[in-house]
Parts: sequence; C-alpha cells; structure tokens
Amino acid sequence: MAEYKRPTSEAEFNKNFKQKKPLMNDTEAFYESSRCLFCYDAPCVQACPTHIDIPLFIKQIHTDNVTGSAKTIFDANWMGNACGIVCPTGVLCEGACVYNHQDVAPIQIGRLQNYATNKTIDADKKIFSVGKPNGKKIAVIGSGPAGIACACEARTMGYEVDIFEAKEKPSGLTFHGVAPYKITNEEVLKEINYLQKQLGFKIKYNSEINSKKQLKALENDYDAIFLGVGLGETANIKLEGEDIKGVIGAVEFIEELRLKQHKVKVPDKVVVLGGGNTAMDVASESARMGARKVVLAYRNSKDSMGAYDFEYDLAISSGVDSLFNVTPIAIVGNAKVEGVKFAKTEMVEGKLQTNMNNVFIVRCDLVIKATGQAKQGSLYDLIDNLEVDHKTVVKVNKDTFQTTNPKYFAGGDAINGGAEVVNAAYDGKMAVQGIHNWLNKK
Repeated sequence: MAEYKRPTSEAEFNKNFKQKKPLMNDTEAFYESSRCLFCYDAPCVQACPTHIDIPLFIKQIHTDNVTGSAKTIFDANWMGNACGIVCPTGVLCEGACVYNHQDVAPIQIGRLQNYATNKTIDADKKIFSVGKPNGKKIAVIGSGPAGIACACEARTMGYEVDIFEAKEKPSGLTFHGVAPYKITNEEVLKEINYLQKQLGFKIKYNSEINSKKQLKALENDYDAIFLGVGLGETANIKLEGEDIKGVIGAVEFIEELRLKQHKVKVPDKVVVLGGGNTAMDVASESARMGARKVVLAYRNSKDSMGAYDFEYDLAISSGVDSLFNVTPIAIVGNAKVEGVKFAKTEMVEGKLQTNMNNVFIVRCDLVIKATGQAKQGSLYDLIDNLEVDHKTVVKVNKDTFQTTNPKYFAGGDAINGGAEVVNAAYDGKMAVQGIHNWLNKK
C-alpha cells in the first residue's frame, strides 16, 4: 500500500500525481500498434461513443502516418487528445477488444490515441480549415467538452462562434474536475489552444450568463445558442453540521487542487462521502497529498457503488480505507469539523434501511462530499419555453439535440445528468448537425 509524503514543491506534487497513462514513445507506439488485428466491424469502434475508426488510426500510426492518425481521431472526436487520457477505456474501447476473449492484454487504444494527437499538437500540424463563411453566428454557453466540440464542428461549416465561459480557464471539468494523475493542466490547455488556433472560435472568459437580459441579447445577436454548461457545484445533502469549517464539495476540492497543487494543505484525517468515481478520485488525491488516514464511506455495499472497479482499486492502492453500509447522520464539531457520525445500513426486503441502534463516529479534520453536483436549474429557468425533467435535465430531441425552445440546442451533462468527457464531445459535435439543418430549413 502506497504512502505519500506531503508535497511541498511542484516536483514533489508531480511525483505523487504521476500520470496513470504516461505518453508512449515512438518505439512503444510502433510495437503496440503492430498488435492490432484490424477487425472487420471492430467492436472497439462500436464501444466508443464517438465511433472513432480505431483500426484505421492504429494502422496509420504503424505506417508512420501519425498526422493522418490524429486527423482520423479529431474528425470523430474534437476532444481526442483529452479522451485518450481520461476516458475509462477499460470499460469502453479496450474493454471491447477481442483480445479480452483470449486472455491477452487488450490493445492500449487510449495511449495510442494520446500518442498520435499529442505528437501532432506538439508539431503544430495544420489539419483543419475554417469552412466558407455562411453569414450565421452561434453562441455557445460553456467551454467544456460539449461546448468546445460544438465550436470546432461549427467553424468547419463556416459559422462564426463565440463561447461564453464563466471561469478563467476553458474545458470545464476536464480542467477543473478531473484528478491530476489522469491529465495535467498543460495537456488540457494545449489541446484547446491547438484547436482554437486552427479554427478561430472565440472564448470570452469570466462571462457568466446568469440573467434574462443577457440571454435576450444572445437571442438577438446569434442565430442559434448551444447550452454546454455541464453541472454546477456539489449539491447540499442537508446534513447537520454541513456548513461548519472543514466541509467541502468534491468538485471544489479537485478544482482547488488543480489550480494550487502543492500549495493546498490537506489535513491528516479525511472522510470522503460517496461511492462514485469522483469519490474515488478525491480519496486517492487526499492520500497523495499526505493525509495519514483517508476513509471512504458509502451507504450501501461495495457491489452497489457507481464507481468503476479500477477506480476503487486505485484508491485502495493509494492507501485509502473503506467503510460500506454506513450513512452519515451528522457532521460533528463546533468551530470546525471533528468527525462524522454514521449509522449502519442494511437491506430489508429490497430497501436500504438505517439502523439507528448502531451509531458511531469517525474522527476527522476534513469531510469531502462526493455526493453529486447540482444542476444549472437557475439558468434554465431564465430561458423561455425550455423544458427540463424532474431531475433538472434539459429535454432535447435525441436526433437533433434541439430543446423545446427551438433556438436553443444542448448537449453533455446538461442533457444526460453527468457522463464522460467523450459523451459530451459527441453531443457537441452532433448538435451542430441539428443546428445546421434547422437554420437551413428556416
């Protein structure tokens, strides 16, 4: 089990957060690409939400056409470099690789994808051109994967595109909410800069859209609007003591860690509430920041967790302990957190029940809530005739990504409630087809 020293410098931080999927060198890429069987009707392609022609891009790497390989990737997925790193390839493309049926390690598709795109970006190869101007403008709200993909696709079709981003940096949770051992800040920004340089979309930072007046201005100035806002801050779980010092949301914790790195001070004893992939991330991150005791607490059994098995294994290998079938009933402390009071849970006739006769306290100095993010309901309420479901997810036509307000289209977490970067990239790209068809019909 790993034990990490508290990082006090950038070098020590980078050592603790060594990349899970390190960049391949030329020799590694050549030999790994030689293993591909180039399957007809390849299952890896079917498993990829953006349906990248994986056998083709691997063949292009093997024949030393790396630039062509990168174009094959970006043609299908505008976030191709980031997705090669952060995608859960083990349950998507690599999980579908036919080698899995032969007890042979699957092709390292994600790392090959990262190799081709990264090498092309570093060489500043021009592989895209702006389409012939068509005189129409699209506004994109949010510069996350869905928004970036929408902007890129729209520019190839001749649309002017302005992205309105509330924060100082682009790429949404890819930059602000993904664990540093999965992708570095530099890697994220490098891809966005490369695409922006080639396609010329504009990003207006520190430009939060939060009023009806702003929305009306966008409606007057643009022919269509794409909602790529993603999710908001960590949701309140209405727990006693939740507002005292030492309680933080998982997304906010990760964002601070990515921005400040070794300057973030994580105390010795941490409790993480949740059972999803984000919970695994913040637990592992806490351990890597030098916390001596990190406890991951989930209300149900291990088998019921939403997290992928490999994410849980990574957290445990980082030195994290886990508690299952426990639910928090209060956060203990006066001026600051001193612990979390839990009650045991059990399944009774198919329903999870809390046993208040079995209550105990886990002492800690920090509580991280990885219990889900709030939706952007306040923004949606400002848009006329925009329908959302009972989970505050925007309703769209699944074929066109058009909302119930015809001028608005949406994709990513806004319409799926929270999924992978690759899903958002697909939505943003395909929404442009819907916008284009609608504008031309008009």
